[in-house]
Amino acid sequence: MPRYLTKSRFKTAVECPTKLFYTGKAREYANAMSEDSFLQSLAEGGFQVGELAKLMYPGGVEITADTHETQVQETNQYLQQENVTLYEAAIRHEDLFIRVDVIRKQGNRIELIEVKAKSFDSTEENGFRGARGGINSGMLPYLQDVAFQTYVFKLAFPEVQVDSFLLMADKSKACSVEGLNQFFKITHANGRSGIEVSSSANSNSIGDPILTAVNVNEYVHEILTLPIEAPGVVSFFPDVVKRWSDAYVGDKKIDSPVGAHCVRCEFRNTPTQQSLKSGLFECWQRAKGLSAQDFNDGMVLDVWSFRGKERLIQEGTLKFSDIEKSDLGWQNEDDDFSHGLNSRQRQWMQVSKFIPEGRDFYLNKELIDAAASQWQYPLHFIDFETSRVAIPFFKSQNPYSNIAFQFSHHEMHADGAVEHKNQFLSVTPGVKPNYEFVRELKNAVGDVGTVFMWSPHENTTLNAILDELNEDANPPGDAGELREFILSLTRKKDGGKAAREGSRAMVDLCELSKSVFFHPLTKGSNSIKKVLPAIMTCSDYIKKKYSTPIYGANPGMTSLNFSSQIWWQTVDGKVVDPYKLLPPVFNDVPESELEQIESDDEFEISQGGAASTAYARLQFEDLPDKERSYIKDALLRYCELDTLAMVMIFEGWKIDKS
Repeated sequence: MPRYLTKSRFKTAVECPTKLFYTGKAREYANAMSEDSFLQSLAEGGFQVGELAKLMYPGGVEITADTHETQVQETNQYLQQENVTLYEAAIRHEDLFIRVDVIRKQGNRIELIEVKAKSFDSTEENGFRGARGGINSGMLPYLQDVAFQTYVFKLAFPEVQVDSFLLMADKSKACSVEGLNQFFKITHANGRSGIEVSSSANSNSIGDPILTAVNVNEYVHEILTLPIEAPGVVSFFPDVVKRWSDAYVGDKKIDSPVGAHCVRCEFRNTPTQQSLKSGLFECWQRAKGLSAQDFNDGMVLDVWSFRGKERLIQEGTLKFSDIEKSDLGWQNEDDDFSHGLNSRQRQWMQVSKFIPEGRDFYLNKELIDAAASQWQYPLHFIDFETSRVAIPFFKSQNPYSNIAFQFSHHEMHADGAVEHKNQFLSVTPGVKPNYEFVRELKNAVGDVGTVFMWSPHENTTLNAILDELNEDANPPGDAGELREFILSLTRKKDGGKAAREGSRAMVDLCELSKSVFFHPLTKGSNSIKKVLPAIMTCSDYIKKKYSTPIYGANPGMTSLNFSSQIWWQTVDGKVVDPYKLLPPVFNDVPESELEQIESDDEFEISQGGAASTAYARLQFEDLPDKERSYIKDALLRYCELDTLAMVMIFEGWKIDKS
């Protein structure tokens, strides 16, 4: 099979030219970012946006031939016509190959249209430029993608005038029809994802466009005429493309310099890929002589939330054992751990494995008690599940509008009694849940007691619904009550400063965790899915309480979804992550993809989460009842565990006397 430098491989090379050697070798090298991720496609809506784009340019012909050669032949035949619209047109020049989302040919002029699920606001005055006039860094990869396609097309057809466009989800546009998202059903079979477009979908039924095409000729010209930068590369576009093409076609590795950019390398082992090689390790072994043991013991790339990685790498400080306090910017006051942890202290604990007083973990109960003295019982632990997708589910919504469809609520009383008190899940196709979500939450937490969240997600979600209420031309009759409730629970910042704070503003346990708790198992992370297993490992109270079938038992702890569940379990002497005790949200998706979309910290998928993708699937009315029931049950269990996790962490902090 011929090897071509495609637009996706060009994008990979811009990130790091060495990656070209690892890409496409799924049987040899681990790849933490699946090339055909069903879950990611659901979360981001990329497949669906592509199909919507075709309806915006009706009457086109899709290139569907099987091989690269026949695809190119079919495309060339159609391009001989005076006027034609093509979808997935195949263009090749020597060892360069592209598939263009949409091509519109009118005489000697071509519109090359690249479709992205990326959001933007067409009312912004600066377009895709930053404050200093350069191309916005967030848009640069997308514009480089278009530039590569334009470059290849002009090489293949030098006599044709090419105008380049990005077609993207426009946040300033409101959807004018109900159920637009449901016109594009995502299917998954035989390891491949696809789209089944409704027979009723056409250029009229999709309503007013929510995608906007932006002419990007000026940006493309700039990219093609100025030097392009990549790790180890500062050179002009034609030279870079030639070098990368030759390397990929010849299956030759380009030895790029290692650096902080390696943090985001996907060619590393995950727990389910240990039999595969790690491209990341190979690079660091070649460039810096690091051993597998060095990797296992910790290296500079692993330091939590540290912006000085590139500086240390350039200085030759590579391993945890090489790092000194001064490398982390240590201050004299950092020697005192009694007032809670700052970032430098957390980093030093991770790197040095030094815990004050020779303990196995750090826990500042004095600070916890001081914070708790401000709390009012009953304590309410809440977790939200939301969805933001490119193509709206409901009329009048903008792309990536907020949908709050689920919450879980645990309540703790002053005597320590805990119950899973409430839950809410609204996934009925065509029913917008936001206002009912707030009503049910208001009923759940009442007007007494401190409310807890883990991270600002819940605060952000409620503020988004508040904006929706304020902008609603036909607000519900209880809009005033809903606004008052949201304002009581939330905070709002303006320019980094607090603009308002509710009388019961939610307490962020994640922020508290950063200050009062560190365990080596978390590797510095404050993700609830890292903190929970650590607490379970070090807390005798949690071990004693949850190693019995107390949860969902009578007498015991009430649960709305579990019966006599034992949460504290071990395998080979290690505590099992409670999330691993639950069946997957999707029973037809590989575990590696579930790991990918549920990952956190520096590998987080911004629009992802299994819950969000489950909501999208549940919106399709023809989903079999058995599958619908399975997904709903899984969502309820996962969300309940999220709030139980908060309770268990709190119990481990506040109650444990070990």
